[in-house]
Amino acid sequence: MVRFHDTSQPRAPATYNVESQLRPLVNKELVVARIRHIALVVKDLEATADFYVKAFGLKRSPLSEGPTARRIYLSDGHVNLALLQYKGEHGSGLKDAAGYVGVHHFGFQVDDIEQQQKIIEDAGGKFFFDLGKPEDDDFERKFRDPNGIIFDINWKGWTLTSGKIAAASSRSAAGGLSPAARARRSPAPSRKAAARRPRPARAASRRRSARRASR
Repeated sequence: MVRFHDTSQPRAPATYNVESQLRPLVNKELVVARIRHIALVVKDLEATADFYVKAFGLKRSPLSEGPTARRIYLSDGHVNLALLQYKGEHGSGLKDAAGYVGVHHFGFQVDDIEQQQKIIEDAGGKFFFDLGKPEDDDFERKFRDPNGIIFDINWKGWTLTSGKIAAASSRSAAGGLSPAARARRSPAPSRKAAARRPRPARAASRRRSARRASR
């Protein structure tokens, strides 16, 4: 016996909850990183910067000399677009750094570099290069994914972006690898310990009462 569906009444569209589908795939202990950096290798730094400023109204930094490349930073306020000219293979991984043009790498802002490195390496990523020292304001730790594609991470954010941490704050973090490092080393006193500490006003009142009682 063949049964036919009643098509006289419109059926409600099917709903698809993307979050519920992805939830089993996400490590609940992992805080999602933020993509905040894209790096392009270009032929002419100033001409390319001028194009993106005029075409999209991006903010830009002055041209500067980094340890591995000359660079200009652009941003819409959230994502940093780095225009680069690498000096050589060191730090770039390019055999022909002078002849390469195109997308080179991208970057994530994370909450803890050492913790994130462990997660990356457990997932199959390989450490590639440290750009600067962890205490530096613009420190980046670079990796290769299983395809060999380069990406980097930092927790201090990139120039001209809303997530950029002030230099004074970034220097105060112990080790330079995490803003939480200092907090872990110097835990705040517990509520019980704080409650046991006499407040100055109460302590003075107790001293006065003791003097009156001794007269």
